Amino acid sequence: MNERADCFRGVSRTMFLMYVDESGDCGLSNSPTRYFVLTGMVVHELCWAETLEALKSFRRQIRTTYGVGMRDELHASHLITRPSRRLMELSKPKRLMILRDFADCLVSLTNVRLITVVVDKLGKAQDYDVFTIAWKALVQRFENTIRYRNFPSHTEHDRGILFPDHTDDKKLTQLLRKMRHYNPIPERPPGAGMYDSPIEYVVEDPCFRDSAHSYFIQAVDAAGYLIHQGYAPNAYFKQKGAQGYYKRLRPICCTHANRQHHLGFVQL
Repeated sequence: MNERADCFRGVSRTMFLMYVDESGDCGLSNSPTRYFVLTGMVVHELCWAETLEALKSFRRQIRTTYGVGMRDELHASHLITRPSRRLMELSKPKRLMILRDFADCLVSLTNVRLITVVVDKLGKAQDYDVFTIAWKALVQRFENTIRYRNFPSHTEHDRGILFPDHTDDKKLTQLLRKMRHYNPIPERPPGAGMYDSPIEYVVEDPCFRDSAHSYFIQAVDAAGYLIHQGYAPNAYFKQKGAQGYYKRLRPICCTHANRQHHLGFVQL
């Protein structure tokens, strides 16, 4: 009993929450997309309420400006290619402006950070598991950034937890459980071997969310979509010169995830 009490005495544990969404598909054969983009939006629990209020304020703003309801789901790709009946009432340029405004809203969230993994599927072997490799890279960067206290608003005993949009829920849950027991990491320089480094700072199974009911998931969906358009812009983004909108996100990109990339993107 005393040992148990010692685990809590004098320890202030707080949590980083990472909301995650995918852009593109993770298939290799007959895939419509060359890139698979996985983006996590990280917010500290102590900043969660004010971040939610900022997202609500943005939704009130676009309700006033564009007539988009507070309960309408903003799915970034559907704003451009498959808008709902209600959003079809808006012109396509106005729907694009919503995405631009969304990026500017995210940048105003000074305590938020984005971690992004981009898989270029071109030339990958048929046994390359895009889903597993991308998610493992994202979780590892989340783990490392907490471990080395490189997020804003950190405390000494911070931990992290995942809130992904629904994906292959079972496969992702199994991956996290495995990484807690066996997590081989390549030694440096490349080819020097592997070492085992089980994750410690990312706790619990993923807590899956329905994007229709989460402003946080809708926000990271917008960020991931804009990043994907930076790599493989569709015809409309090219026509409007919008493929660079993702650069607006620069101030909140977690460059600690990959210091070799100017926005910290992990490119695989």
